[in-house]
Amino acid sequence: MNWLPLDTPAQLDELIKASSGKPQVIFKHSTRCGISSMAKNRLERAADLPEADYHFLDLIRYRELSNAIAETFRVWHESPQLLVIKDGQCVSDTSHTGISVSWLEETIDALRA
Repeated sequence: MNWLPLDTPAQLDELIKASSGKPQVIFKHSTRCGISSMAKNRLERAADLPEADYHFLDLIRYRELSNAIAETFRVWHESPQLLVIKDGQCVSDTSHTGISVSWLEETIDALRA
Protein backbone atom coordinates (compact mmCIF):
# COMPACT_ATOMS: atom_id res chain seq x y z
CA MET A 1 0.00 0.00 0.00
CA ASN A 2 1.40 3.33 -1.02
CA TRP A 3 -0.42 5.79 1.26
CA LEU A 4 -0.29 9.45 0.31
CA PRO A 5 -0.25 11.51 3.51
CA LEU A 6 -3.18 13.87 3.93
CA ASP A 7 -2.42 16.51 6.50
CA THR A 8 -3.07 19.94 4.98
CA PRO A 9 -6.05 21.73 3.45
CA ALA A 10 -3.97 22.31 0.30
CA GLN A 11 -3.56 18.53 -0.12
CA LEU A 12 -7.33 18.13 0.24
CA ASP A 13 -7.84 20.71 -2.52
CA GLU A 14 -5.40 18.82 -4.76
CA LEU A 15 -7.16 15.54 -4.01
CA ILE A 16 -10.49 17.06 -5.06
CA LYS A 17 -8.96 18.28 -8.34
CA ALA A 18 -7.33 14.91 -9.00
CA SER A 19 -10.69 13.16 -8.51
CA SER A 20 -11.77 14.34 -11.96
CA GLY A 21 -9.20 11.96 -13.44
CA LYS A 22 -9.37 8.94 -11.18
CA PRO A 23 -10.98 7.98 -7.89
CA GLN A 24 -9.40 9.27 -4.71
CA VAL A 25 -9.73 7.22 -1.54
CA ILE A 26 -9.43 8.75 1.92
CA PHE A 27 -8.79 6.52 4.90
CA LYS A 28 -9.49 8.36 8.16
CA HIS A 29 -7.53 6.45 10.80
CA SER A 30 -7.61 6.74 14.57
CA THR A 31 -4.36 5.65 16.17
CA ARG A 32 -6.34 5.04 19.38
CA CYS A 33 -8.83 2.55 17.92
CA GLY A 34 -8.31 -1.18 17.51
CA ILE A 35 -10.98 -1.44 14.80
CA SER A 36 -9.20 1.29 12.86
CA SER A 37 -5.91 -0.61 13.09
CA MET A 38 -7.62 -3.79 11.88
CA ALA A 39 -9.16 -1.95 8.91
CA LYS A 40 -5.79 -0.39 8.02
CA ASN A 41 -4.06 -3.78 8.18
CA ARG A 42 -6.78 -5.34 6.02
CA LEU A 43 -6.19 -2.73 3.31
CA GLU A 44 -2.42 -2.95 3.56
CA ARG A 45 -2.43 -6.75 3.20
CA ALA A 46 -4.46 -6.64 -0.01
CA ALA A 47 -2.48 -7.96 -2.95
CA ASP A 48 -4.23 -5.86 -5.57
CA LEU A 49 -6.34 -2.80 -4.87
CA PRO A 50 -8.42 -1.03 -7.53
CA GLU A 51 -6.86 1.82 -9.50
CA ALA A 52 -7.10 4.92 -7.32
CA ASP A 53 -4.96 7.22 -5.21
CA TYR A 54 -5.01 6.24 -1.54
CA HIS A 55 -4.76 9.00 1.06
CA PHE A 56 -4.08 8.45 4.76
CA LEU A 57 -5.34 10.86 7.41
CA ASP A 58 -4.32 10.51 11.05
CA LEU A 59 -7.49 12.04 12.42
CA ILE A 60 -6.10 12.35 15.95
CA ARG A 61 -3.23 14.59 14.78
CA TYR A 62 -5.27 16.41 12.14
CA ARG A 63 -8.73 16.63 13.70
CA GLU A 64 -9.51 20.00 12.07
CA LEU A 65 -8.77 18.54 8.63
CA SER A 66 -10.91 15.51 9.45
CA ASN A 67 -13.77 17.86 10.35
CA ALA A 68 -13.21 19.80 7.12
CA ILE A 69 -13.48 16.56 5.13
CA ALA A 70 -16.78 15.73 6.86
CA GLU A 71 -18.10 19.20 6.07
CA THR A 72 -16.77 19.37 2.50
CA PHE A 73 -18.23 16.02 1.48
CA ARG A 74 -21.28 16.17 3.76
CA VAL A 75 -20.54 12.88 5.47
CA TRP A 76 -20.98 12.08 9.12
CA HIS A 77 -17.58 11.78 10.81
CA GLU A 78 -16.74 8.25 11.86
CA SER A 79 -13.56 6.45 12.76
CA PRO A 80 -12.24 4.55 10.99
CA GLN A 81 -13.80 5.72 7.77
CA LEU A 82 -13.18 5.15 4.08
CA LEU A 83 -14.41 7.68 1.52
CA VAL A 84 -14.31 7.38 -2.27
CA ILE A 85 -14.13 10.73 -4.04
CA LYS A 86 -14.90 11.16 -7.74
CA ASP A 87 -15.45 14.42 -9.64
CA GLY A 88 -15.19 16.40 -6.41
CA GLN A 89 -17.95 14.45 -4.65
CA CYS A 90 -17.97 11.70 -2.07
CA VAL A 91 -19.67 8.95 -4.06
CA SER A 92 -19.57 6.41 -1.24
CA ASP A 93 -18.31 5.94 2.28
CA THR A 94 -18.17 3.22 4.87
CA SER A 95 -16.81 2.80 8.35
CA HIS A 96 -15.76 0.34 11.01
CA THR A 97 -16.18 -3.31 9.97
CA GLY A 98 -17.71 -2.21 6.64
CA ILE A 99 -14.22 -1.32 5.46
CA SER A 100 -13.06 -4.13 3.19
CA VAL A 101 -11.21 -4.68 -0.04
CA SER A 102 -14.34 -6.16 -1.62
CA TRP A 103 -16.36 -3.03 -0.72
CA LEU A 104 -13.64 -0.88 -2.25
CA GLU A 105 -13.49 -2.99 -5.42
CA GLU A 106 -17.29 -2.90 -5.88
CA THR A 107 -17.44 0.84 -5.26
CA ILE A 108 -14.65 1.73 -7.69
CA ASP A 109 -15.86 -0.78 -10.31
CA ALA A 110 -19.31 0.89 -10.22
CA LEU A 111 -17.63 4.20 -11.17
CA ARG A 112 -16.31 2.62 -14.36
CA ALA A 113 -19.74 1.41 -15.47
